[in-house]
Amino acid sequence: MEKYSLNELRKMFLEFYESKGHLKLESFSLVPHNDKSLLLINSGMAPLKPYFIGEEVPPKKRVTTCQKCIRTPDIDNVGKTARHGTFFEMLGNFSFGDYFKKEAIAFAWEFLTEKIGLDKDKLYVSVYENDDEAAEIWKNDIGLTDDRITRLGKEDNFWEIGLGPCGPCSEIYVDRGEEYGCDSPTCGVGCDCDRYMEVWNLVFTQFDKDKEGNYNKLEHPNIDTGMGLERLAAYVQEVDNIFEVDTIRYILDYICEISGKKYGVNENDDVSIRVITDHIRSSVFMASDGILTSNEGRGYVLKRILRRAMRHGKLLGIEGHFMEGVAKKVIEISGEAYPALREKETTILKLINIEEEKFNETVNQGLSMIDELIANLKGDTLGGLDAFKLYDTYGFPLELTEEILEEKGLKVDKNGFEKAMQEQKDKARNARNNKEIVSYKGDLTNFIANLPSTEFSGYESLSDKGKVIEIIKDNEAIDILNEGESGLVIFNRTPFYATSGGQVHDIGKIEDDKVNAKVKSVTKSGDKFVHEVEIISGSLEADKEYSMTVDKQNRLNTERNHSATHLLHKALKEVLGEHVNQAGSYVDSERLRFDFSHFEKVTNEELDEIERRVNAEILNKDEVNYFETSIDEARKLGATALFGEKYGSKVRVVKMGDYSIELCGGCHVNNTNDISMFKILSESSVASGVRRIEAITGKCAIEESLEKYHELQTIKDKLRLNNNNIIEKVDELLNKNKSLLKELEAFRKEANKDVVSGIIDNAFDVNGTKCVFAKVDGLNVNDLRELSDKVKDKVENVIVFLVSVAGEKGFMIASASKEAVKDGFNCGKFIKDVAVSIGSGGGGRPDMAQAGIKDISKADMALENAKGFIKERL
Repeated sequence: MEKYSLNELRKMFLEFYESKGHLKLESFSLVPHNDKSLLLINSGMAPLKPYFIGEEVPPKKRVTTCQKCIRTPDIDNVGKTARHGTFFEMLGNFSFGDYFKKEAIAFAWEFLTEKIGLDKDKLYVSVYENDDEAAEIWKNDIGLTDDRITRLGKEDNFWEIGLGPCGPCSEIYVDRGEEYGCDSPTCGVGCDCDRYMEVWNLVFTQFDKDKEGNYNKLEHPNIDTGMGLERLAAYVQEVDNIFEVDTIRYILDYICEISGKKYGVNENDDVSIRVITDHIRSSVFMASDGILTSNEGRGYVLKRILRRAMRHGKLLGIEGHFMEGVAKKVIEISGEAYPALREKETTILKLINIEEEKFNETVNQGLSMIDELIANLKGDTLGGLDAFKLYDTYGFPLELTEEILEEKGLKVDKNGFEKAMQEQKDKARNARNNKEIVSYKGDLTNFIANLPSTEFSGYESLSDKGKVIEIIKDNEAIDILNEGESGLVIFNRTPFYATSGGQVHDIGKIEDDKVNAKVKSVTKSGDKFVHEVEIISGSLEADKEYSMTVDKQNRLNTERNHSATHLLHKALKEVLGEHVNQAGSYVDSERLRFDFSHFEKVTNEELDEIERRVNAEILNKDEVNYFETSIDEARKLGATALFGEKYGSKVRVVKMGDYSIELCGGCHVNNTNDISMFKILSESSVASGVRRIEAITGKCAIEESLEKYHELQTIKDKLRLNNNNIIEKVDELLNKNKSLLKELEAFRKEANKDVVSGIIDNAFDVNGTKCVFAKVDGLNVNDLRELSDKVKDKVENVIVFLVSVAGEKGFMIASASKEAVKDGFNCGKFIKDVAVSIGSGGGGRPDMAQAGIKDISKADMALENAKGFIKERL
């Protein structure tokens, strides 16, 4: 058997299935398209779900893919073993109602034994215990003996997820040899040891499970197969695990080089090396698909694995920024198979650099936190909750915290740490709500799966006739929708655009001599357009044809805003750089919102230039042309494709003069001059590395400009200014205001001197400690803190408690001198008790704490309660 490289195996697989009449599709984005049931694509079949359930017609009945995938449920085990990983590539061949078991089994056997050259005598299979058909094919057609065919139960060899398509599986295993076995006399396929390794799972989707739990035979059964590319490569290359496969080992060896560590010598080092190797692969591929770090969803997954890799870099002793170099190795080794890695290299590396910079800042904050915790430690053990906070907030692995404490003769409550860690995992699991599982059927699937596709005619015309092919009301299919009722209606043909690609749906009406109805919204379910319809008068019936008219002004305004996003996208790239890519958009008839990748605030000067360029293209009167072509040809023309979008073999290209060319299925003006005017309203941050521009066009932009002009005129009239000195006058007023505020502050500080003397005069003594307790109204928290500091400057061994009501807000603060804290007084606990006694809350450090007062009528009570509590504490 030849030791093919991973890249060679991928190419061989796809070419083999192309030779068997399969259409090769490029790997889909890791971001699921129109599928809220899934956080990240985690299997080869996940992006093809609409084809399996009949929501969309596949481009061909035979398809093959190599799909990039990410699975995160076992993220905490990655590195601890050589088996676990978050990123992998899944090879697959699929049949949508074409061939079935006989061909699927024959193809798989031919590829493994003839194309790759695996030893037939080392191949074993499992089948579902009741699947006699598959067992007979393996035995009679392939020639396997009974001892190499194992029947397993439903848990192992029957694939189903909730309701919908499901069926038995047949898995192919390779015998790696006795040295990988467990020496059990019953060792064989299905054993938990490493001897028999599953390489390929063939799923025979022949049933449709209904709500009653019945397994109904599908009229056109499907084939769905999945084979882990890394696992196949590990066997072909005769290495023990995926981390030793050539492309992955290439990254691993670089990590060893920069860390000065040797793989296979120290288990702790090996764990860190494997974590970085796996996580950088996931991070690079996620970033190439437009995912950016954030505190929720898939952005949080990216942030978490990046920071986990960075933490392990510190454990290996790697100094400074190192992630960019490792990321470059991933792009270098996988860039040919996945061109987006090279195309987006600048963006990928920028994102990783920024996240590493933030991580290093957080670690430095964590070091300060450790010093503070040690200073306040009673005993020799740091609490598990504190250790977990260091891990969760500041990125400190437990090992690093232990190392720092050990140097000072201290230790950590590891059991408490593990308990806090488990609680977080439980919360995350509940919050994820099974987002790692592909949910097969949506609410509408049962109604529309077998309906014909809706033909969209809205590019050419705003009116058309369509035949009703389904009416749904209250989750039931009905034949008629009567006056006053609302329901979901699917037509065979429609001029109404359905919400997609950031563009909001059309609105309009349906009518004939027997019905008058409103179209309130339109959504897509697969390739069907679902209209939300309200009957104003008459009734709408199934199987009848009706006239449909789109609201012209609403559509035109939406087209203006949508076309402006294309011009804006291009202008952003020109002004800010080619790293800018669309990260999301929202377009309706009133305004546009455009999110884009950029790592710093866009300056006012840059915004002005962007706005000028867009308006210049509007005035240029560029003709807007549309045409369909192949995805490859569109890329050759320089068309911009959008992250997360699902493109078929044919794509629609929108070209605006020689300025902008993008893949887009939305609606646009015929000439850029139709946009009339473009005006930016705001620029802001959405998430780390993502900025947002909100803007308006057409009449809205003109009205906005007029409104701002009138506001300016009003300001001038009030200040009695002319056109030449507006800025000068505003600067003069601001400087005068600043000067007056300084005078006021000086006056306030002078007044506070008298306040300090007054409250000290009313101090009382408790067991040798001075207690300065007072109510001083009109001060905020900062004022109270400053006042307490002045008291401590004048009085030794003192506890200060101050209460203030300023307007409708109440505040209190507790502060203690070093002597009082050393004697055991804790301001945080003290003020918490006082706050709770009046129905509020607060806390802080042993030497300083503060709280708000929810009910300001209880401010005096807070002071009296504090005087009572202090006598109990000292």
